[in-house]
Amino acid sequence: MSGKISRRRLVQAGCGAALAGLAKGELGRVVGAGVGWVLLPARLVRAYQANEKVQVALIGVGGRGRWFVETIPKMADVVALCDVNEVKLEEAFRFWEETGRRWANSPHPWERQAAEIYRRLAERRPPTFADFRKMLQEMGRQIDAVVVATPDHTHAVASAAAIRAGKHVFCEKPLTRTVHESRALRDLARQAKVATAMGNQGTYAGPFRRALELIRSGLLGQIRQVHIWNDGGGADRREPPKGEMPVPKHFHWDLWLGPAKERPFHPDWLQRNLWREFGTGQLGNWASHTANLAFMALEVHRLWSADAGAGQTAQNAPAPKIQVRAETSGINRLSFPRWEKVSWEIPARGQWPPITFQWYNGPAPGLEELIQPILQDAPEKQRNLWHFAGALIVGEKGTIHTTGHNATFRLLPADRFAGLQCDRPEKVESSRGPEQDWLAACRGGPAPWSQFDYASALNEFLMLGNIATQFAEPIQYDPLAMKITNLPEADQLLRSEYRQGWSL
Repeated sequence: MSGKISRRRLVQAGCGAALAGLAKGELGRVVGAGVGWVLLPARLVRAYQANEKVQVALIGVGGRGRWFVETIPKMADVVALCDVNEVKLEEAFRFWEETGRRWANSPHPWERQAAEIYRRLAERRPPTFADFRKMLQEMGRQIDAVVVATPDHTHAVASAAAIRAGKHVFCEKPLTRTVHESRALRDLARQAKVATAMGNQGTYAGPFRRALELIRSGLLGQIRQVHIWNDGGGADRREPPKGEMPVPKHFHWDLWLGPAKERPFHPDWLQRNLWREFGTGQLGNWASHTANLAFMALEVHRLWSADAGAGQTAQNAPAPKIQVRAETSGINRLSFPRWEKVSWEIPARGQWPPITFQWYNGPAPGLEELIQPILQDAPEKQRNLWHFAGALIVGEKGTIHTTGHNATFRLLPADRFAGLQCDRPEKVESSRGPEQDWLAACRGGPAPWSQFDYASALNEFLMLGNIATQFAEPIQYDPLAMKITNLPEADQLLRSEYRQGWSL
């Protein structure tokens, strides 16, 4: 790094004013409008770009993390790998070696280029770690940014450790397991002035941004209802795993547990979405995608900003609250119910009137009646996909139907909107893709649309649903105070206790 400009010094020099604006309520006007901002002065950006690529460490390289093993090397320098499963680390190197060999003589230039990158990574193996804390301590100066693709319960501790070390962070969805963790990451990112993004990929699709424009333009008229669904349901496990099994030699069980309480090893615990203590169910796994367009386009996130207005005119008007009510197949505080139906009653936000979001998961009452009409004209290849997950944003003049990732949509009734361009934005900026937009922000470019100031609000909103499914009564949530005001027992579930040695 001798003779080169420090990335961190550049970021610290130019980020302050931009992110300070978010802390003063710019979220609704900046992210909500789909407008980014430049974090660094242009002269510093040019100096940064003249140097080598952003140096990225991957935390979690199995499962969803495998995607980043494949993609990040094409865009940035991978300088370290971290995973509690040593087999997954070896599989990453094997992927680079085998793909590099297979693509070496590809007719496609981009594959040949990637092959050379993969070959170098396989030959000059970046350092590997089981503990991200040790990685950040030993390699801090060599790492500019991290990608977090671990199980849900360690998203927050890994991201927080990286932010505290001054690193930019891309964290897979859901952002965190609890409401408090989302708020903590938002505040840490503001203080550290780093580039952040959550991996809800639909946000970066052309149709997503076009749909946002159409909603904001008033094409659908006044919108009072949003329906989102996933037919997967929950595991509804009634008992925890029993007995103790030997920990595989290649697996670091204590590090996998992270902040969760200690317990004997059993492989069933590793299926994170079976258990509330480790996962977030379909609300985290899918609604992070499916609720995103409506949440952003209708500026629900403004309720998390001090200047939201929220339709209040009196100076001393009470803070706006969100009411969340759930019906379930049965209250289950260990696992997730077989089916759930959750409704959020959302107050006014500035010019936006009150609205209801309704979530259906599994064989929830009313789900089939909702989606069967839209399946009648579904192409055969799309029928299962449309049934599996989607959203309906219902207005007075029409409805938007999206797929589960909000990455494609159609307008209903179709004949009313025939000929309308739906593939790309016409007013807001286009995206180069989630990872590319984030890496550009690391270099001082516009903040990604799913940066933590926005993503934290979306995740808090969804995790309130997971709390509501554990109570027969509706909960009342004050987003500014981060408090459930009517049920003390529910308010306690906004956060969780951390094991000694782990913290935000």
